[in-house]
Amino acid sequence: MSAPVSMMVCAQCAPGGSFMDAARNCMGDVAVRPVDCMSGCRHAQTVAFRSPGKVAYLFGDITAADLPLLQRFARLYAASADGTFTDARVLGDLRSKALARVPG
Repeated sequence: MSAPVSMMVCAQCAPGGSFMDAARNCMGDVAVRPVDCMSGCRHAQTVAFRSPGKVAYLFGDITAADLPLLQRFARLYAASADGTFTDARVLGDLRSKALARVPG
């Protein structure tokens, strides 16, 4: 990956850490870290992606089944100059789970 990418996982959504452990085991070079809360309780499990100088993304209703999609997203996100995509279809099923895109 060209730029460091961080994936934050809401620790309130994932008590016990099983999702966190699964994410850490499959996300490769992506730094996966817990955060106390992302205020996405209606859409638990929430995860966010950040990279310096890029927009940030918040996804909700994430399950372990989404981890391959999150891996793919992280690769595309890292390769993107500013974190945006000209065609949201590259997000696949994550497109319907995107809660926010926050300017960088």
